[in-house]
Amino acid sequence: MATVFWDAKGVILLDILPQGQCINAARYCSTLDRLKEAIRRKRPGLLRRGVVLQHDNATPHSANLTQQWLQRYGWEILPHPAHSPDLAPSDFHLFGPLKRHLGGMAFETEDDFISELRNWFDNLDVDFFRVGINSLLSRWQKCIHLTGIMLRSSGRELQSV
Repeated sequence: MATVFWDAKGVILLDILPQGQCINAARYCSTLDRLKEAIRRKRPGLLRRGVVLQHDNATPHSANLTQQWLQRYGWEILPHPAHSPDLAPSDFHLFGPLKRHLGGMAFETEDDFISELRNWFDNLDVDFFRVGINSLLSRWQKCIHLTGIMLRSSGRELQSV
């Protein structure tokens, strides 16, 4: 299982679980620790401006331990209505092209697969990521328009990057 954190500039962290392991709240918090360090290295200044994550309501994301971690560091969560893949950039923008890229490939080892996965992400143009994040803005605006929900993140309205 892989978890990828990305923004309009590209991948910040690709976290791959060893085969046979599953994600729980403790593992997710450990991943957030690595994400925090990756942001510090790759996106200097972002931690001071504030981090807004979008993730679903899976148990590791909504667990008390995770919520405490997020509160401790002041990270915000962009709401994600249940069963809304049209609002998850990985679902609507990332997984289709990745599936097409990997289609028909066979890997002898898990390491071969991981290497190909990392290579694919490393070779994506930054425009790919910007388009995906900017698509999120229009999708949220459509959702807000259709449902009448006002969405704000600490008083900041969603804006294009």
